[in-house]
Amino acid sequence: MKLKSLIAAACMGALGTGALAADGKVKVGMITTLSGGGAGLGIDVRDGFLLAAKLAGNDNLEIVVEDDQRKPEIAVQLADKMIQSEKVDVLTGIIWSNLAMAVVPAATAQGKFYLSPNAGPSALAGKGCHPNYFNVAWQNDNLHEAAGGYANSAGFKKSFILAPNYPAGQDALTGYKRLYQGELAGEIYTKLGQKDYASEIAQIRASDADSIFFFLPGGMGISFLKQLSDSGLDLPVVGPAFSFDQGILQAVGDAAMGVKNTSQWNKDIDNAANKTFVGAFEAEYGRLPSLYASQGYDTANLLISAMAKADVSDADAFRAALMEADFASTRGDFKFAANHHPVQTIYVREVIKEGDVYTNKIIGTALEDHANVYVDDCKM
Repeated sequence: MKLKSLIAAACMGALGTGALAADGKVKVGMITTLSGGGAGLGIDVRDGFLLAAKLAGNDNLEIVVEDDQRKPEIAVQLADKMIQSEKVDVLTGIIWSNLAMAVVPAATAQGKFYLSPNAGPSALAGKGCHPNYFNVAWQNDNLHEAAGGYANSAGFKKSFILAPNYPAGQDALTGYKRLYQGELAGEIYTKLGQKDYASEIAQIRASDADSIFFFLPGGMGISFLKQLSDSGLDLPVVGPAFSFDQGILQAVGDAAMGVKNTSQWNKDIDNAANKTFVGAFEAEYGRLPSLYASQGYDTANLLISAMAKADVSDADAFRAALMEADFASTRGDFKFAANHHPVQTIYVREVIKEGDVYTNKIIGTALEDHANVYVDDCKM
């Protein structure tokens, strides 16, 4: 399987034609964000997924890639086309939780498998769970819960917290508050895609906050961190990896130095699978991998592991093979909770500089073998 030709074909919309639901063949529809705001996240998920496919060399795997432009209506149209016309067996790729909520329930209701390499809204982890839905990244609350736990150990007593007003943002603040034991100096939901944070920074300055927690993925986080640094407001900041990931740090620069953030992955996790991934990704693409790239890579390897054990046309057997998660994850040991979300260790990272490159290093563990609070609400 040629990676460069895969990407070229994906940019034209498809890789081949026809349904591949028998004889061990699997056709995957990847709907992700490849243009506009947040494109870097989708590109990294795509590149990690395609790298795993290349390294596996599995000729039974066919991949169709499309750009959702971060628009729910486009994502729905693409999913319909992939299911009805492309006859895909498995869907994957969505970055944003509002898009996942628009696509996943309808796809799984039609008997398709959905493997999430990123978005993990609480609505799909609890009462809205489905046997054909597996999240390979996290449940949305997880990294924020870990940040709340870290804030306690750091001695923060009055955090000011903010996130965009969409499902992942709501899950973020819920997650932080679940484990954070201090008081709140303030709580704000911003607009999704917002770039000007002068008003929010003024409110933080006027409060008696001793710390800031924020979840602002992609360009939102870049804008906030730069404006916070320019404001001269000197408060410790903690957040999830999404605002301190590899692709974002270069744009943020010195404003991110020393910031603590939480993640289930980092390039310095010491296992053979992660070393292979980091080296192969840098060699293939000429850049360090991000959290999102690792999730795309693990998602592809989960799928490939299931293909080795069952035919996708036998839904029960294929589902059982996915649940076994018999693959070498970049995170080390990997297993699913009963609601098909990971049980995993979440680390505390610190933003550092290696030469001219801003990156992260692991400095501790925030939560060990952590699942999610919605497991008991999931009845499958």
